[in-house]
Amino acid sequence: MDPQPHVIIEIKKLANQIKRQLHNSDSFSQCENLTGVQGWIIGYLHHQEKDIFQKDIEEQLEVRRSTASGILQLMEKNGLITREPVSYDARLKKLILTEKAREIHRRVAGEMNRIDSRLTSGLTSDELEFFCSVIARMQKNLAGDNP
Repeated sequence: MDPQPHVIIEIKKLANQIKRQLHNSDSFSQCENLTGVQGWIIGYLHHQEKDIFQKDIEEQLEVRRSTASGILQLMEKNGLITREPVSYDARLKKLILTEKAREIHRRVAGEMNRIDSRLTSGLTSDELEFFCSVIARMQKNLAGDNP
């Protein structure tokens, strides 16, 4: 009888395959200097409907002010974001995606949709729903103070 596979290994293998597919795509190769964190920040800013500030990035990434500042300064230098003052607090500058960053987001999101379609090809909606419920349960198991 075969031993039960280690779930974490199977998840890691799948994550590596997905990452390889994304990195080998034409859309992603045009973003050669973009780090994973920068890509995450672009996606985060793209999907927000409220003003986002450095403090929000610090909280979302769970990093210190100096770390977030360094990442955002590099993104600004690379033409991915701008910082604009807000009328209600002179100390705050909201983070704004540049057109360059929005184009990167469009290309990468399109590629992710293509990979998602390929990944789920042949699966029924019931299978996908079950898979997502298992993933959610695993995430809940690892969240907080669960041993």
